[in-house]
Amino acid sequence: MVTDQQVRKLMKLVKTEQTLSLAAAKAGMSEKTAHKYRQSGKLPSEMVKPHTWRTRPDPFADVWEEVRGMLEDNPGLEAKTVFEDLQRRHPGVFPDGQVRTLQRRMKAWRALEGPEREVFFAQEHAPGVLCQSDFTHMADLDVTVDGQRFEHLVYHLVLTHSNWETGTVCFSESFESLSEGLQNALWELGGVPVAHQSDRLTSAVTTLGDRAEFTERYSALLRHYGLEGKMIQTGKPNENGDVEQRHHRFKRAVDQALMLRGSRDFASREDYETFLGKLFVQLNAGRQERLQNEVKTLRELPRARLDGFKKLACRVGQGSTINVGRNIYSVSSRLIGEQVEVRLYADHLEVWYAQKKLDTLARLRGRSQHRVNYRHVIGWLVRKPGAFANYRYRDDLFPTSRFRMAYDVLKRQSPSRGHKEYLQVLHLAATDSETAVDDALRALIDSEHAISAETVKTMVREATVLPAPTDVMIDDIDLERYDSFLTSIESLQREVVL
Repeated sequence: MVTDQQVRKLMKLVKTEQTLSLAAAKAGMSEKTAHKYRQSGKLPSEMVKPHTWRTRPDPFADVWEEVRGMLEDNPGLEAKTVFEDLQRRHPGVFPDGQVRTLQRRMKAWRALEGPEREVFFAQEHAPGVLCQSDFTHMADLDVTVDGQRFEHLVYHLVLTHSNWETGTVCFSESFESLSEGLQNALWELGGVPVAHQSDRLTSAVTTLGDRAEFTERYSALLRHYGLEGKMIQTGKPNENGDVEQRHHRFKRAVDQALMLRGSRDFASREDYETFLGKLFVQLNAGRQERLQNEVKTLRELPRARLDGFKKLACRVGQGSTINVGRNIYSVSSRLIGEQVEVRLYADHLEVWYAQKKLDTLARLRGRSQHRVNYRHVIGWLVRKPGAFANYRYRDDLFPTSRFRMAYDVLKRQSPSRGHKEYLQVLHLAATDSETAVDDALRALIDSEHAISAETVKTMVREATVLPAPTDVMIDDIDLERYDSFLTSIESLQREVVL
């Protein structure tokens, strides 16, 4: 088959060679073929007639009008769904191999006769005008902290002109996380753009529980920074396209950086946040020129950040607990019956009473969770040991796995008094040292000695030197046994040979 390149070569040779035959031979074709292309003045690709006819009968010719009607009523129908429907209504007519033919027919119908598709219009982004933000889940990256799976999100903000980006680790799509993340980004940037665009923030509203309250707090945040608030239409994530695209590329960059690091485990949350901070610096390194154009147009920051917490008034119940965001937290039993002020932040909450901060507690994720600190209730549990067996939050009263193991051992040793002994051990941990008690329990469990509150108390008070958890005792090796063993093997081998 003659190619376009051969014909182009022929046309050049015709001008220099004496005969057409000689030019055809050098171009690699017959004289007859060369004459045809010289006469036509066209390349082989230009002489091919378009294939507009069918090479085999259309198996769907008799039912195509049915299919067309189905597509006009429901353009979103998939070819496989339609094909299976045809097989049910026309048994034995359409073998499985014909599904590809129907897919091609339906694809052509959509392109030629189907409904018009949505058009996306590329936008010009002026410097310093718009920033977009959204939350992105990081679970699929399998990050761990101190060996434990680290379930978290990143509040991600992008400037649409320069694509400068930054992020803040958080644990829910709450208003507090939004406020902290947005303010962190603006203060890191050192200025304020004209507008902030987000999705409908449905999760943040759900967490807060009140659309009016959310609107008020979000509006106050925007007013504090002089930002114009914009929201995309429901179900139109493409309108937040810059940050949506950066989500994908950012997480891919994190994944690659973790591979280079050789480990997905971090000693602490702070180490992980430092790792992400360095990665953002690398990602932004190539955007400095465009970023400088944006920085020149940004407005000044306010004098101070807006408080990123919500104030709640909570009454301390008879169980020495408060209910915050449908989660249960324990506080000092001295506060039972009193009303305390709770300041709810993105990842922690503070308990205030009489203008004094009494406690800082890690914020629970989700709802219907509980965190009871045994130090808040152990004093009364020791006086009411019978309440321990069916206590609703009993699992929170095992500070470490060894406390749980010790409780099980004590219950086996004395089913009637085991829980009382355990509460005495827990009381010692609260009044003396949890670490020292944990070490004493480890030593007793490892040595299989009987456990009692008095034994643990003696070991803690006398500061008994305990072996480190990694100490392993190995008996001295008797090498003569190995020599005799090898000698016996050699003797057996000689006997086999003989």
